[in-house]
Amino acid sequence: MNDNNTTYIDSPLGKIPDDWEVKSLGELCKIFVGRDLKESNFSTTKSDKYKHPVFSNTVQFEGLYGYYDIEEYSGESLTIVGRGAGLGKAFTRTGSYGAIGRLLVLFPLKNVNAHYITEYVNNKLNIHQESGGIPQLTGEQIAGYKIAVPNYPEQKAISNILGLMDTAINKNNSLITQKELQKKWLMQNLLTGKKRLLNDEWITIKLGDVFEIVKSYSISREGLTKSYKENLIYCIHYGDIHAFYETDFIDFSKQKSIPQILDEGYISNAKDYLKEGDVIMADASEDYEGVGEVVEVVNLENKIAVGGLHTIVLRANSEIIAKIFCGYFFSSETVRNALRKIATGTSVYSVTKSQIHNLSFIIPNSLREQSAIAQVLQEADKEIQLLKAKTEKLREMKKGLMQVLLTGKKRLQV
Repeated sequence: MNDNNTTYIDSPLGKIPDDWEVKSLGELCKIFVGRDLKESNFSTTKSDKYKHPVFSNTVQFEGLYGYYDIEEYSGESLTIVGRGAGLGKAFTRTGSYGAIGRLLVLFPLKNVNAHYITEYVNNKLNIHQESGGIPQLTGEQIAGYKIAVPNYPEQKAISNILGLMDTAINKNNSLITQKELQKKWLMQNLLTGKKRLLNDEWITIKLGDVFEIVKSYSISREGLTKSYKENLIYCIHYGDIHAFYETDFIDFSKQKSIPQILDEGYISNAKDYLKEGDVIMADASEDYEGVGEVVEVVNLENKIAVGGLHTIVLRANSEIIAKIFCGYFFSSETVRNALRKIATGTSVYSVTKSQIHNLSFIIPNSLREQSAIAQVLQEADKEIQLLKAKTEKLREMKKGLMQVLLTGKKRLQV
């Protein structure tokens, strides 16, 4: 990189190098708008005949909807989500493809790099809803947005650098996917006894004989605060069951010490405080798959916390089941499927404490084998967390690069 001998000038987009230009997307690209699905040419699965991807106005799977047997668009280009969630999100496209549902398709003109435009749109443009109702963006509207543009060699160099970062991020994410699949395989086999670490006996347990149900508190959202106040109590609410470290505090009308809270009946007994190794379960969900979602209580760091609305807190008898085994046990497909089968309801699905009490499962009889299984799965979790941390670091690195490269604060020698 080189930022020597660069003179900066004022522009509608702020200071830019004096050899850069500010141009509208309409000046830089030929813009098309996706139409209705051509059903006679469409298949949901890829084959030798249906080999051209069809993209729609979604961000998931980069908008992939299915496949055409015809080439609707072809060449170096980009698409921009023009309707609904993800409005303004751009993806670089190569090869031939189709576009549906008012998806915006931009073909760069001569000396304009498609991936440079994509990165600028995603990271520098503040695209806003231009109409009432469903968020939507027309071809005419996107054409009016302005971006800062260097000469073509520098566009390409910037694109290449950021593309290398994307490649590194995608490779790391692929490793995460592989490790998560490996962990899933380990759980399916180790937690059912299909694969053994030791040759100890397995036994059938009834959950009510092994787990005590600890009181949880049906405190509404209005009774919680995200503003920290001394001596307040963490509350793991159903809506926060996946985000233990971001949970709210129980709020009271005035400051009270922990003994005062106990004395005045807000929290009935100190034994209701969560302990490491406890398992918190969602006992209700609008999504059938969400019933029985669990989080294992770990790393409380001397914080006082309780289970909140629509949660069941389970505390193990440590003589029968190892604490480090409990979270994995309740996360297993065997237990999750059993909970889904007993869930009842229409718009909201739920399970009761008595239903949970009566469920039976097999587990290793010895704490030694339970602990060995948990340790293998913990190592898998550590690998996954390290890879996720690496992805975040790579994303931060790319973000830093974009901040200087897309503004010309740092120049690439080309």
